[in-house]
Amino acid sequence: MKSIKSKINIGTSQLNIVEQCKKKDRRAQLQLYNQYCNGMLVVALRFITDKMEAEDVVQESFIKAFSKLNQYKAEVSFGAWLKRIVINKCIDVLKAKKQRQIELQDHHLKIVDEPTDDDWTVDDNITLEDLKVSIEALPEKYKYVVMLYLVEGYDHQEIAEILDITEVASRTQLMRGKQKLKHVLKTIRNGTRS
Repeated sequence: MKSIKSKINIGTSQLNIVEQCKKKDRRAQLQLYNQYCNGMLVVALRFITDKMEAEDVVQESFIKAFSKLNQYKAEVSFGAWLKRIVINKCIDVLKAKKQRQIELQDHHLKIVDEPTDDDWTVDDNITLEDLKVSIEALPEKYKYVVMLYLVEGYDHQEIAEILDITEVASRTQLMRGKQKLKHVLKTIRNGTRS
């Protein structure tokens, strides 16, 4: 019973800090920043490999969050709302850096059913670093969908909104990305790193 009460107090305290931030209270903004800064940097580093650039993304995300705080309605936790801003900013940065974006047209995509192969266990000799490197090695059009789905836990509707693609494209890119990821992990498991 005590833990439920403390969670309610934390939630209420969080809402109070957000309300103070809406009133441009600098101390409250600093408190909120200090509470979420490191976690949001971890999220940004999943997308942006350069630490300084990832730190810039986090800074810009906080600036945007504080300027749009009146849009936060507490339907989700502040952390989840801020994480969405950070991910969107990361994707914007990556899109801006890219010289040429390959667009997938809906009429080129087949509607796919995800295979029922939900066994995503990984051999003991594959490290977390191997997994990160394998995801990073995926083609960009698959990498972001795989990261958003498998690592961040977004569904296809959310991924479609974040990446500005259709849900069909999200499903197709996830299926193909998973196949490529499994192939890369299999080569690592067999000791034939490519």
